[in-house]
Amino acid sequence: MVDVIEKGPSRESQKPPLLFVHGAYHGAWCWDEHFLDFFAAKGYRSLAVTLRGHSKNPAPKPMRSCSIVDWVDDVASVADSLPTRPLLVGHSVGGFVVQKYLESYEAPAAVLLAPAPASGITKFFLRRFKLHPWLTASTLAMGKTLRAVGGTPELARESFFSDSTPDADVARYAAQLVEEYVSRFVLDMLFLDLPKPNLVTTPLLVLGAEHDILFTQREIRATAAAYHTEAEIFPEMAHNMMLEPGWAAVAERIRAWFEQLMP
Repeated sequence: MVDVIEKGPSRESQKPPLLFVHGAYHGAWCWDEHFLDFFAAKGYRSLAVTLRGHSKNPAPKPMRSCSIVDWVDDVASVADSLPTRPLLVGHSVGGFVVQKYLESYEAPAAVLLAPAPASGITKFFLRRFKLHPWLTASTLAMGKTLRAVGGTPELARESFFSDSTPDADVARYAAQLVEEYVSRFVLDMLFLDLPKPNLVTTPLLVLGAEHDILFTQREIRATAAAYHTEAEIFPEMAHNMMLEPGWAAVAERIRAWFEQLMP
């Protein structure tokens, strides 16, 4: 069983449920800060899944053998438990997982929020080596990567947050980040199991952040183009768009897009 946080609308609603998928180092908590309450207030049954290996519950198999398929299965297990197919929102690596999910499962619509690129994460690693060569190499050699990306509030800010996010918030969020092990899923995202956009027919909205240092605007736009759409870039924001001070504008754009598709 995977962990799920759920917030329901205050009154009966005919809107489809909404399922949020977090990225690396995070968990369902990152959606519970703002987005779950926002969308529940708009009439959506809102659920956020914590992918295996990202909670206190033991994973069903060793994390070093965990693959993208396993995380797709986690998303599918929650989606299949719902009375209707959910709308999906995936952030970062969660956006990659959503891309893979949509190859095999139907959804009314999906949002990729600062997603890991459809082309893979090779350029991400090259940027990390250039930015922090020794720290990146040493953590990869140990098979753990949190220390190089978000092991301190300072690194968490550099990786995930803009200057406008208060120090206290960055410290609080950094304390909730979990270890990410070098395992099968990394190879999947480098070359073994890249997304196949030609298999996806679900309508997609792709959103990026101007100051995202993990996945560049060029990569976000290329991912959108692979799905025959155009990315929208939010100014003055960094990677964790659902936790940044401007989160409400992002949430409102997602809500408006969903309701434009399904009035």
